[in-house]
Amino acid sequence: MIPTLTETQISAALRRFEHPVYTELPPDLVKKPHRAAAVLVPLVNWDNEWHLLFTRRTDRVETHKSQVSFPGGAADPEDKSPEDTALRETEEEIGVRRSDVRVLGRLGEMITITNFHVTPVVGVIPWPYAFTVHTVEVGRVFTMPLAWLADARNRHEFIRPETGHTVITYIPFDGELLWGATARMTVNLLKALEHAPGM
Repeated sequence: MIPTLTETQISAALRRFEHPVYTELPPDLVKKPHRAAAVLVPLVNWDNEWHLLFTRRTDRVETHKSQVSFPGGAADPEDKSPEDTALRETEEEIGVRRSDVRVLGRLGEMITITNFHVTPVVGVIPWPYAFTVHTVEVGRVFTMPLAWLADARNRHEFIRPETGHTVITYIPFDGELLWGATARMTVNLLKALEHAPGM
């Protein structure tokens, strides 16, 4: 079962799973160049059960206002890798020191409707943690159990008419709606974990 996987098993699953690049737009609508970005897909172990940690963005940010997301953002010139970007942004947004994150691997890259080329970086954050939230960008920090996210009865898909791409959306959890690119990254993680050693 996913809740009992070790960090070693999760890391091995991420290495062995094929991670294709996914784009939210049809080829004729994709604009280049894309802006490089990265997010941290943060796992926390709460009472021996894996949870994913999310943020809800405020309505004052430039893009994806009031949406549930992973901490992250656009790459800076000094960032040497997607891991650098994801860890820097996570520290800026919710105060998690990069030295406190154990990076386990990456998920498939994604080109979003807003023209970001996003690399999801999977890492473990110690729990509980004293977050320092940047309240201009982040309205809330919360978790969802990985077992609940893995239950297909809690999510569904629909076609977005203006782009023709398939959108994944979850039913609300604790008043929060997980959908879009963040939901797809979540499902990609779950698919990868199905390939964990011993599963």
